Amino acid sequence: MFERNQKTIFVLDHTRYFSIASEEYISMDFLKGKPSVDGGGPGAATNAGGGGGGSQFSKSLWTCACESSIEYCRVVWDLFPGKKHVRFIVSDTAAHIVNTWSPSTQNMSHVMNAMVMVGVPSRNMPQSSDYSVIHGLRAAIEALAEPTDEQMAAVADFGPEDLTRIPNKGRVICITSARDNTSMKSLEDIFNTVLVQQNALAAPPAKKGLSIDHCHLVILNIVPLGVESLVTNRSLLKISPLLDVEIHTVSAPDISYKLTHLILNHYDLASTTVTNIPMKEEQNANSSANYDVEILHSRRAHSITCGPDFSLPTSIKQGATYETVTLKWCTPRGCGSADLQPCLGQFLVTPVDVTSRPSSCLINFLLNGRSVLLEMPRKTGSKATSHMLSARGGEIFVHSLCITRSCMDEAPAIADGPGGRVSDYRTAELGQLIKMSRMVPLKVKDPAAPNMARRLPRYFPLTTSSSILFHLQRQISWLPHFLHLLVKEDMDKQEEVRCQQHIHELYKSASRGDVLPFTHTNGARLKLSKAKDQYRLLYRELEQLIQLNATTMHHKNLLESLQSLRAAYGDAPLKSESGASLLRSYTESPLSPERLEPLSSGSASGSSNSNSLLKASKRRMSSCGQRSLLDIISSAERSQSNKRLDFSGRLCTPLGQVAKLYPDFGNKEKDPLTTGASITPNVKEESIRS
Repeated sequence: MFERNQKTIFVLDHTRYFSIASEEYISMDFLKGKPSVDGGGPGAATNAGGGGGGSQFSKSLWTCACESSIEYCRVVWDLFPGKKHVRFIVSDTAAHIVNTWSPSTQNMSHVMNAMVMVGVPSRNMPQSSDYSVIHGLRAAIEALAEPTDEQMAAVADFGPEDLTRIPNKGRVICITSARDNTSMKSLEDIFNTVLVQQNALAAPPAKKGLSIDHCHLVILNIVPLGVESLVTNRSLLKISPLLDVEIHTVSAPDISYKLTHLILNHYDLASTTVTNIPMKEEQNANSSANYDVEILHSRRAHSITCGPDFSLPTSIKQGATYETVTLKWCTPRGCGSADLQPCLGQFLVTPVDVTSRPSSCLINFLLNGRSVLLEMPRKTGSKATSHMLSARGGEIFVHSLCITRSCMDEAPAIADGPGGRVSDYRTAELGQLIKMSRMVPLKVKDPAAPNMARRLPRYFPLTTSSSILFHLQRQISWLPHFLHLLVKEDMDKQEEVRCQQHIHELYKSASRGDVLPFTHTNGARLKLSKAKDQYRLLYRELEQLIQLNATTMHHKNLLESLQSLRAAYGDAPLKSESGASLLRSYTESPLSPERLEPLSSGSASGSSNSNSLLKASKRRMSSCGQRSLLDIISSAERSQSNKRLDFSGRLCTPLGQVAKLYPDFGNKEKDPLTTGASITPNVKEESIRS
């Protein structure tokens, strides 16, 4: 509850230096086409130095500091009404308290009326050491020790004898102007010393105020436009366990952007720019133009909406240093329950420039009961309505809509995988593999018992359609037991002989031309060449499975027997098909399976199913030991370049000479279009080098 941003104190330097102009001139030409009369009141200046005639004026440093700091507290009070407190202290010969922690003084009207009474510093103010910002810094530390209403309620709960249990943190923003870094260092030392002294007064037995746990001091060193300062910027630095200090040097016209940037970090806010808002022009009511309005709100309005499929489109506003999220205006509608049902949260909204015409039009539009949907682009290129602006009880909120799968949606099926709807996942086999991989701790370990090293399968296709071998185990009765024997670590001689018999049975079936029994073939027999492809792919996959599990001499004997059968079948294995390459091919991440066409459940024909299976296996099996991707691209480029005809000028011109462009252009004898015409064209000869 008592965070560091609960208390914020502005200390404004009211010395003579702040009466000078900011050097950013504003034109006073209100009537278009009619030059205004030169002159004006105090502070007016003629446009000396170019840029056209007319009168213009420049704000003082004090006006820039007051406007930006009051705008800072307006944003705080709009977004955190009654929860965050801001105080103002004006410092010249003494500290002048503008408002207190009381809710009756925490409003814009009280602060602005007090600032009018303070007024701009006089230029006739004497140069004296009595005029200093140090008075305001001392008063700011004393104000931090004063409790707010929330802290007073905590004092009543804990009791006045135990004030140290009440957290008390705060932030002081000092707007001043120093000569160099040495002056800034002296301000830091004085502030830290006074802070320690104040905590000593708050300790027993004095107990004057609350003890300050931590203070964040932000010093804004402002200068007129175009003036270089000797004070360097410095990021947040820990001066002591009680004090952190950061220094920013900024020109007076840009102080509002700087405070807007700081308030985003101070209160965890985010900036959003609503783009393409159609508004009618003041001069012509029949035409409309698109405008942009920047608003501020809690950062959570974006963080709870975005998922992995969305990226926030950000940009930097001209003159600012912070990023703003750009969301596109959608067609407005009435605020109904259907739009708010997938809402993840609502947060108060306030415009950055509250006096601009686009901001006021948007605010009035929302306060009249309308709502606006905002679009956010997806990474795939499409868009989704991610936020909604609407008003409730005279306050404007941004609603974060649920654009991803919510708890109200049905649970995703296992068929909804990364590659689309896949219906042939080996779910049961995967469950058995998980059970095999389960490790259970033993309560009592027998020292005489040997270490039980469990060897897991090194080849596990995720889908049935990605493997011929595992696809056929439901149709061939002896194949499941055969696969179980191949992955055993302790294969004996009898099991080896049994596996040899099964391999010879496959060879006899291939010799007879029997088609492998794929599912959903609808009785359609494949051609003999297709059957050969089936057995060839089956042998390759079987050899790879044996290679990945070859741990005993019996496995190696099976591998040699299978390779001899492949050679007899006219499918000799490649030398580059080593175990390392196979292990690399079949131990990829299961989250990125190979994109294969799944077997249909009966809608597609059996021939198309088996053909897609053969094509997928061919692509996978033929990838081992072939050319690299660079070789394939290079050969394709060479073949394309050989088909392309060379430039005729390069072919007809001897080496080292210059080819003339359009040699027959303008020649009457060879140009059929100019026969009989007495036109002498002015031809500019151009040439290129061969």
